[in-house]
Amino acid sequence: MEAAQLLSESPALFSAIVFVLSLAIGSFLNVVIYRLPIMMDRDWRQQCAELDGQESPALPRFNLFTPRSRCPTCGKQIWAIHNIPVFSYLVLRGRCAGCRTRISVRYPIIELLTACLSAAVAWHFGFGWTALCGLAVTWFLIAMSAIDIDTQLLPDSLTLPLCWIGLVASAGLGRQDVGFALPVDPVAAIAGAAAGYLSLWSVYWLFKLLTRKEGMGYGDFKLLAALGAWMGWQMMLPIVLMSAATGAIVGIALIVFRGRDRQLPIPFGPYLAAAGWIGLMWGPEITRGYFRMAGIGHA
Repeated sequence: MEAAQLLSESPALFSAIVFVLSLAIGSFLNVVIYRLPIMMDRDWRQQCAELDGQESPALPRFNLFTPRSRCPTCGKQIWAIHNIPVFSYLVLRGRCAGCRTRISVRYPIIELLTACLSAAVAWHFGFGWTALCGLAVTWFLIAMSAIDIDTQLLPDSLTLPLCWIGLVASAGLGRQDVGFALPVDPVAAIAGAAAGYLSLWSVYWLFKLLTRKEGMGYGDFKLLAALGAWMGWQMMLPIVLMSAATGAIVGIALIVFRGRDRQLPIPFGPYLAAAGWIGLMWGPEITRGYFRMAGIGHA
């Protein structure tokens, strides 16, 4: 009880503790980002083999915890001393301890990004259930964004749990209070999940009917539904507008400055995630602002 009171009265201490702990969370997110697409691919291949009436080959166990992490080049097992977030990367100068092959800088970036965003959430909301909910949403969004960048997939094993956890949290913790950003009350959560999914679903089919091309994937619908479950229907329009504007700016910049083929698809998940995180942090201010601009009063 004294510890909880201390953390409640000292936002700086709470944020510092969250920062340190979230470095380890970021390390785990790196595992999720790398292994989950491989697990999905294995599962799809097994299902395809079963549909073809073939016996799927026996493969060694592979999940988020097994086998132990190894260097993909030399196969050397990565010991705990070499797996300290950020610190080990700096000490090893970004190279494998065994074969000295260069390690992607993305690993410490994900760890630092997770720690910084988590500390910002802790500082913004303070010690309590709201901060815990904000941290969970933040970690999910980081993992999904990186996977979407790598594979242009938003796994159901991440989008659907995020949506359901948001709905459950709204039932247990939600309040009908404009100043209380997360989670919202159950009615707003259910309406937000439905509005999030159906809005992008409608845009998808309209675009497909007009161009006979697919403009986005179903994972984007589910991600926006999950954000709606956490933040309510009021945040759907700002999230869509912010993500669309950012995606358009980045897409045009890639075409103009890097000569990217405009026919190549650009993952939309990271822009939805970024807009959703902004909504997570400053949702009430954003909704009050655009409702006031629309002359509707308040959310």
